[in-house]
Amino acid sequence: MKHLSFFLILIMSVTISAAQDKILKVWPDGAPNDNGMDKPEEKYDGVRVRNVSEAEIYVFLPANEINTGASVVICPGGGYQIEAMDHEGFDMAKWLQSKGVAGIVLKYRLPYGHHEIPSCDARQAIRIVRANASEWGIKEDKIGIAGSSAGGHLASTAGTRFDTGNKESKLPFGNISSRPDFMLLLYPVITFKEEFGHMGSRKNLIGEGNNWQLAELYSNELHVTENTPPTFLVLADDDKGVLPKNSIEFYSALKANNIPAEMHIFREGGHGFGMNKKNLPVDQWPELFYSWLKAMKIIE
Repeated sequence: MKHLSFFLILIMSVTISAAQDKILKVWPDGAPNDNGMDKPEEKYDGVRVRNVSEAEIYVFLPANEINTGASVVICPGGGYQIEAMDHEGFDMAKWLQSKGVAGIVLKYRLPYGHHEIPSCDARQAIRIVRANASEWGIKEDKIGIAGSSAGGHLASTAGTRFDTGNKESKLPFGNISSRPDFMLLLYPVITFKEEFGHMGSRKNLIGEGNNWQLAELYSNELHVTENTPPTFLVLADDDKGVLPKNSIEFYSALKANNIPAEMHIFREGGHGFGMNKKNLPVDQWPELFYSWLKAMKIIE
């Protein structure tokens, strides 16, 4: 099995390297925290990755002649237990790349109950993109974050709990803002309230038990402010995995704070569609998002 795991990881690297421009470690000199795992063997089955203990970003830059200067850091979903790297990660990055938008897939460390780990990686990924903006042809004020399902929870955490940089920080790029300029949330986990939250994601992020202080900290509809970035939400009415009320509550909080937002609730699509085609109206969402980017003047 060890040999099989090695070859699956090798296949992943070869497949990705055929299209991406760069693979960078988020913490090349070591992360400031760890997820309590002693470097578990990472496993990739061509769709999902498990046992992630080292964060990386995969950078897909558009051709110069179509480059819009915009970029999106992409957080695949998977309940904070796995990461769906294909249809919620690389496929989205490649589509954005074809539209002149840099797609940057974040393979974040899985938490194993260490709640601060994924959002620490997401904020650092944004800082890295901003630090390399000039070299990569990216505009520093057009860096968004996207996420699907639990990845949407991670993205909305980064969009509601960011910092503007600290000149005294000893972390790499710690003086650079981690605020995303916009968000794309696909059928996101938003709340950890027991009424309509996704309890699997909650358990994997904050652990067992009923620690409301932590559950409240990661119920992101409660942390929207006037500084939360403009947001585009996509979901299906028949989603039984993450109840639509998650997105509806977040949208309501955005509007209560006068944040520009657009939400599309498709009649069919279920949960986890990502970039997969279903021969349903939900397939239209990428083009709708692209139109929103133009309407918001994020791209010309």
